[in-house]
Amino acid sequence: MGPQRMYGLTPWVRRLLVANLLVFLIQNTLLTSASFADAFAFAPAHAWERPWTFVTYMFLHAGIPHILFNMLVLFIFGSSVEERMGGRTFFLFYILCGIGGAVASFPLTQAVVVTQIIGASGAVLGVAVAFAWYWPEHPVFFFPLPDPIPAKWLITFLVAFDLVLALIGASDGIAHLAHLGGVGTALLYLKGQHWRATRGEREGQQLSESSVLVSQPPRVSRGGGVPHSAQRTKSRGEPDARANAEIDRVLDKIIATGVESLTPAERKFLTEISRRLRTPPKA
Repeated sequence: MGPQRMYGLTPWVRRLLVANLLVFLIQNTLLTSASFADAFAFAPAHAWERPWTFVTYMFLHAGIPHILFNMLVLFIFGSSVEERMGGRTFFLFYILCGIGGAVASFPLTQAVVVTQIIGASGAVLGVAVAFAWYWPEHPVFFFPLPDPIPAKWLITFLVAFDLVLALIGASDGIAHLAHLGGVGTALLYLKGQHWRATRGEREGQQLSESSVLVSQPPRVSRGGGVPHSAQRTKSRGEPDARANAEIDRVLDKIIATGVESLTPAERKFLTEISRRLRTPPKA
């Protein structure tokens, strides 16, 4: 079960929205001095002297249009992705994409002078990429287009737009390579999760279905009875060690690629385990 939504928002999306808006408010009311941005913005030339800026820079924004765009992307795509990944994984994924955006800004300094980088664009574009990865055909409204377009084409357009501006070296004050760093980090993460789930599925198929879906009958002792320890295990209806390992594998696959990625055998396995665990022990 995914995280519970409140007002249409999942917990970590709500917290990230509040954190970004709160920092923006403080940045423009209480701490307007340039020293505040200097302390928490990401400056490639001084990054290793201030390592915390790999994270803090993504909570600062240059103006209202900047923060509105980033928070709108997070609002549209974030909750669905958090429900798919789970709250803790989603938050780590968001931070990881932001860090990837900061790392990708280093090559940018070879072409143009970059003093500071701020904004959550790398992180939120990573979230948008995850949405398109999980639901590529989902229709998304994009102003001013009259009709919705599939998520995969919308995100492809946004990424291609950043890529073109990065290649031509557009001097618009936007760190397009940082955006692409968030996108690249998201793709590497999602590819890794898919590879892990695929490998687990291949390994699971090597097991005999009968040995996983149904526990092996306990051995009969020489005297014709069932060992006492086996009777206790059977009476409790608990899965054996091989079934426990298979449960972990299937749950990891659900987290990585969703319930719809399960094979019929895996669905049957979960149904059987659920039935056994719900069955009250016999006296």
